[in-house]
Amino acid sequence: MRICLLSWEFPPRIVGGISRHVFGLAKSLAKMKNEVVVVTLDFPGVPDYEKIEDFKVYRSRTEVGHPNFLTWAFLFNHFLEKELAKAHKDVDFDLIHIHDWLVAPSGVSFQHFMNKPLICTMHSTEHGRSGLHNPDSYMIDGMEWWACYESSKVIVTSQSMKGEICGHFNLSGEKVDVIANGVDSEKYDINIDRRDVRRSFGVKDHEKLILFVGRLVPQKGVEYLIQAIPRISKRFPEAKFIIVGEGWMRSHLEWLADQSDQRWRINFTGFISDNDLIALTKSADAMVIPSVYEPFGIVALEGMAAGVPVVASQVGGLAEVIEHNETGVYAYSRSPESIGWGVERVLSDPGYRDWLVKNGYEKVRTQFSWKAVAEHTMDVYKGVLGEG
Repeated sequence: MRICLLSWEFPPRIVGGISRHVFGLAKSLAKMKNEVVVVTLDFPGVPDYEKIEDFKVYRSRTEVGHPNFLTWAFLFNHFLEKELAKAHKDVDFDLIHIHDWLVAPSGVSFQHFMNKPLICTMHSTEHGRSGLHNPDSYMIDGMEWWACYESSKVIVTSQSMKGEICGHFNLSGEKVDVIANGVDSEKYDINIDRRDVRRSFGVKDHEKLILFVGRLVPQKGVEYLIQAIPRISKRFPEAKFIIVGEGWMRSHLEWLADQSDQRWRINFTGFISDNDLIALTKSADAMVIPSVYEPFGIVALEGMAAGVPVVASQVGGLAEVIEHNETGVYAYSRSPESIGWGVERVLSDPGYRDWLVKNGYEKVRTQFSWKAVAEHTMDVYKGVLGEG
């Protein structure tokens, strides 16, 4: 099968989970002897065209920029259309698979040009992320509806997300398929010097390292973790907290950390390289995912694959990925007290911690491989092409 995957983010442009999702899916689809082409945006220092593993990547140069994000998104879709046409000269695609609303304009246009099926994976919604409260949010909501309307099939990563988009966009349940995210667990099968890694991030040998990884935006709930730090540090005075990621809330979160009198315990790293992130995750004593909205939560899989106990809010897709007291610990959303309790539970009982790590590791390896994701995605493709 000849497959075009269209995404605004793709490594090394990593903004959220879409980038890793598209890479993992492309790699596994190509291993199944499909001809896979990824069309995405350019990135400094990266070639406009390259072959990675067994698939091709075309990167579109966005020749006109704009400081307003929405204006920029519509501009880069124009240049993505040109790149899609270039790729189509080399490959007569059987279908196009877009990821989220940001590439809907070029994806829908190209679908009609090719007269081939369009598949859309909705990774989240504006309604769920931040609510509809201004003209921009209503426009994004409309773009998401349009992408779903134009698609032959819509893929989501959790039952929670299926309920959300079927209810909000009035979609038939038959149009929406649930395919969970995957994780490349093999990349965590590396040897690291845990002590050196921790020391490089300012964590001493006797200290406890609690890790957060994600965008610094409201739906990730980082403020509730910061508010939990005084409670955790009272029980574990040797605790240190590392917050990895960027986002428009960073300055506010740093201000909250300053107000807590615990600032010396907290390290905001910004973005770090994938290699450093893997090593840091494997070196953590606990990973906290305090989200208030989470359609899936791929970072939970990454923590489990790295052998780290996960404490997560019982919301959205996280509630489907984690089994409480089996593969992780649930905390109440928006509750610093509950988050603190979860971290204390993991840090205070080594036997319990090892139980969670063992079960989480096995679940990731058996249920959340990219091979399984690709196989289920191929079933969707075959269905829309009449081959199923």
